[in-house]
Amino acid sequence: MDQRHFLREADFTPAQWHSLVNLSAFLKAERRAGNEQQRLLGRTIALIFEKTSTRTRSAFEVAAAHQGAATTYLDSRGSQIGHKESIPDTARVLGRMYDAIEYRGFGQERVSELAAYAGVPVLNGLTDEWHPTQSLCDMLTMAEHCGKERISYAYLGDARNNVANSLLVAGALMGHDVRLVGPSGLQPEAEVVALAEGIAAETGATLRVTDNVAEGVADCDFLHTDVWVSMGEPAEVWEERIEQLSPYQVNAAAMAATGNDQVKAMHCLPAYHDLGTTLAQEVHDSTGRTELEITHEVFEANAEVIFDQAENRMHSIKAVLVWALTGETA
Repeated sequence: MDQRHFLREADFTPAQWHSLVNLSAFLKAERRAGNEQQRLLGRTIALIFEKTSTRTRSAFEVAAAHQGAATTYLDSRGSQIGHKESIPDTARVLGRMYDAIEYRGFGQERVSELAAYAGVPVLNGLTDEWHPTQSLCDMLTMAEHCGKERISYAYLGDARNNVANSLLVAGALMGHDVRLVGPSGLQPEAEVVALAEGIAAETGATLRVTDNVAEGVADCDFLHTDVWVSMGEPAEVWEERIEQLSPYQVNAAAMAATGNDQVKAMHCLPAYHDLGTTLAQEVHDSTGRTELEITHEVFEANAEVIFDQAENRMHSIKAVLVWALTGETA
């Protein structure tokens, strides 16, 4: 089997990335029309989750089931990976039993090592550095909600996390106008920016990293954000992070600063826009904050696009599975 890995956006050419976005749209339309073809009958996929998940796990399992494939879920307690068995050994075992392996966990080197040894396609469901299934679904969602070929969007908040990195490089591949907006201490690594700039030189994308909200959001079609403390970071950083990132909240003022009355907000979820979670309540008890990276008002006003975005994780992951296991493109 050809080893079509899905590890990070920068491994794809602009044409290949566009093709995955188009395949996502095609498979979504096929499903909606009620005539979905099962391209993965008899295939098996191992799902390794070292970090918890709602959308990624659900999207992989449902997408695989729609396409006729079977999945096995392996969490940190249900496999030996990393603590009793090395990643190379795990990869060589699973590669003899499964047709593909998904990994969601820690450093990018772990998913790269799986790919080096598995002998089957390895798919990145999230690492500390990259979140390519998220950026692929975001490209699909923005295309659905905006008639422009060249879309302008800004990411506000912790602009050096995996979502920000992926949005920067994916946008460069698409030829979009991309801004990362966050304080100087929470901006992407120089090598990530250089990687995106190299792609942008080919596609004509424009990229900007800034700590100035007004400059960063001007004329944008979409404002993206994410939680202010990523998985794996200690709870003690919340107070410091809130102080750093409060000016970068996606709120009515940030939306108005775009100067675009059609601007939409996006969020990869989970979102802390109310007190409906244990973590949000804990933060409220210690800081008095009822909203964090996005206000409840903006979240609910943009719920349609945000939950389209969540649904599109399934359609775009289905495209990744079909491409990785069959080579089909669109």
